[in-house]
Amino acid sequence: MAEEKPWNAARLIPTSGINGADEQERRATSALLAVMSAVKEYGRTITSRMGAPAGALETYIEVPFLLNGSKVFPDGLIRVKRGSKIWTALVEVKTGSNELQREQLENYLDVAREHRFDALLTISNEIPPSAGAHPTTVDKRKLKSVSIHHLSWTEVLAAAVMQKEFRGVADPDQAWILGELIRYLEHPKSGAVQFSDMGPSWVPVRDAVATGTLRKSDKDAAQIAGRFDALLRYATLKLGQRLGTDVTQVLSRAESANPALRVSTLTESLVAEGKMSGAIRIPNTVSPLTLTVDMRAGQVAGSFSVDAPGEGRPTTRVNWLLRQLKDAPDTLRVEAFAARQRGGGNAELLGAVREDPAVLVIDPAKEIKSFTITFLGKMGANRQKGRSSFIDSVIDTVFTSYDVIGQRLKDWAAAPPRLRKPEEVEVDETLSSDLPSAALSSQDDERATSSAGRPS
Repeated sequence: MAEEKPWNAARLIPTSGINGADEQERRATSALLAVMSAVKEYGRTITSRMGAPAGALETYIEVPFLLNGSKVFPDGLIRVKRGSKIWTALVEVKTGSNELQREQLENYLDVAREHRFDALLTISNEIPPSAGAHPTTVDKRKLKSVSIHHLSWTEVLAAAVMQKEFRGVADPDQAWILGELIRYLEHPKSGAVQFSDMGPSWVPVRDAVATGTLRKSDKDAAQIAGRFDALLRYATLKLGQRLGTDVTQVLSRAESANPALRVSTLTESLVAEGKMSGAIRIPNTVSPLTLTVDMRAGQVAGSFSVDAPGEGRPTTRVNWLLRQLKDAPDTLRVEAFAARQRGGGNAELLGAVREDPAVLVIDPAKEIKSFTITFLGKMGANRQKGRSSFIDSVIDTVFTSYDVIGQRLKDWAAAPPRLRKPEEVEVDETLSSDLPSAALSSQDDERATSSAGRPS
């Protein structure tokens, strides 16, 4: 009998039957914590980020505690045992568009302090502007004995994919279980959604930039600057997930220590030039990927820079670059910087450089020291993820820039000197016949050695 409809396969963690945010959060919490305890490699990946020791991992959901005479129910609890040491963390989870609540988190911090627990872990779709920062501000006095950590669902998913596909899981059954968690988190009903909205400030800021009326004091400008940085961090997670390696955002020490400084810098650039930029560090690439959004020009650009060869004529150095970009699109912009050159370099599209490498040479007497190669993409204007969205245009530019530029470029290295064959070495016999050899021979005795080179 022919099947009229394809049957749904039985799943370890089903998405069917999810009704409402509470059920969504409860199921996501239970699924994640259960897999963490079942797949030791993945559990260790998550707990090590919080400073937990390696050891036997136990997980629980909805553990009740008394606080000021009332019961509170954290979504979960993680316990790691190593010898006589026990490390414990409470877990609070939000799914969908639900945000973490300060009062709730501070209550759980009080519970953790009273019970001498070590940490509070929060998981939601919120992405903080910098690594190590928390999206919710809490009373710092409550953090004296308890640390607080945050993971976005994107980080949770990326860690699962990297563990299964790249780092490996020793037990095949455990690898299958981890695959079921990945499948569940990737389903829209799980509530572990991706970065999907620039927020309500996007349209007012976009329009104000276009008309030149945006001011630094506008709160919307700072909000978009913060969302852009969160989007950049989201892009690093997605790229790292695809590459199977740790991709990170590049920040100065001052910006890492003070996320508000980074937001302020982005806001100033947005107001003055209509631009926002950031950098992504990808292992073993010639440089970080610099991403620049020009809202006035409606353009998103991704750039890599590489030092030119240390020898050869200017056109020889350009040809060295062209060989590395032989399959890259003609629409890439190539900029050459000469020694002691001030300001911007000499720029042309890759197609024109292929036809005539000399178009990048401003002065043949000056050495070309470096190149910057840029992919130029069209900026989406829509606030939410989807067709013609700003979010998709940024993500696409990050991936395309790495694909057509970053993974192709290699640093120049001078060739080692070639060992010449004896017949290639020319000797002036007239000159050499008048000079005594200083080389020692196996036939030399001590007297000959000691008197070698002395006049007779």
